[in-house]
Amino acid sequence: MKGKIKKIGVFTSGGDSPGMNAAIRSVVRSCAYMKIECMGIYRGYQGMIEGDFKPMDARSVNNIINKGGTILKSARCTDFHTKEGRQKAYDQLQAAGIDGLVVIGGDGSFTGALIFHKEFKVPIIGIPGTIDNDIFGTTYTLGFDTALNTVVEVIDKIRDTASSHNRLFFVEVMGRDVGHIALNAGVGAGAEEILIPEENLGLERLLDSLKRSKLSGKSSSIVVVAEGDKTGKNVFELKEYVEKHLPIYDCRVSVLGHMQRGGSPSCFDRVLASRMGVKAVEALIEGKTSLMVGIQDNKITLTPISKAIKGHTKIDKELLRVSDIMTV
Repeated sequence: MKGKIKKIGVFTSGGDSPGMNAAIRSVVRSCAYMKIECMGIYRGYQGMIEGDFKPMDARSVNNIINKGGTILKSARCTDFHTKEGRQKAYDQLQAAGIDGLVVIGGDGSFTGALIFHKEFKVPIIGIPGTIDNDIFGTTYTLGFDTALNTVVEVIDKIRDTASSHNRLFFVEVMGRDVGHIALNAGVGAGAEEILIPEENLGLERLLDSLKRSKLSGKSSSIVVVAEGDKTGKNVFELKEYVEKHLPIYDCRVSVLGHMQRGGSPSCFDRVLASRMGVKAVEALIEGKTSLMVGIQDNKITLTPISKAIKGHTKIDKELLRVSDIMTV
């Protein structure tokens, strides 16, 4: 698959995130603008193995920029973990005349794409689509901003009922390995405490903080907990511990779950997806491969996928400091 790119395949893989459709739209319309054929690959790597392809033109992506999820669907694919499965995928791409790929997904999707390129030399460019914002090489991933807005809106509503009944709410948000959602949404929603995997607050310090909140005159409190936080075994055990040691609090738990993935993407995510899609197509046309499109200092950048999947994002220490000050 060397030489001039004539047909680009685009697909989404892994967990869905708001902004994926906007990125698909951008890739398809960039191809149309540059007079290159574009093929939608349905159900990620599984669809690639099965040849589940559909030609896409500028009109086929009408009215999707505002939609959450992904019109190309996503699916788990154990077959792609095998050399035989990847050979089938390559054969299907060959038969369809696809000579370049844009993959929209997270580190697992990028890892598969990198292996595929090394084996078959298919040019690939990645677009980071994950609400966790845990991909190295970009300040923001697609869906992160929308997820934050969703979480803040929900916490605002929970606070209404918390203040009405003088309750303490533990709100669990997504973030198995990183606390970007919890930290940013917690500050934005005015949470009294924020528990994230990167900073082990400790049960005693949490109790001390909640005692201070009560003594300062707060009648209700919100504690935002990233699902990967290790302060307790889980958010329900955390609630029981606080109830046992601080019976003055009437505690409740709200696990936000998959609602954080859904919804219409924010303007920020729509614009970011549009910029990233254009850059991905341009990179393939320029003969580049194994790179991820990102944004840093408000400029669209390219980072080797190998670095993107091996690097680690860092929590914003300044935002942690702001959080501590705001909980006084």
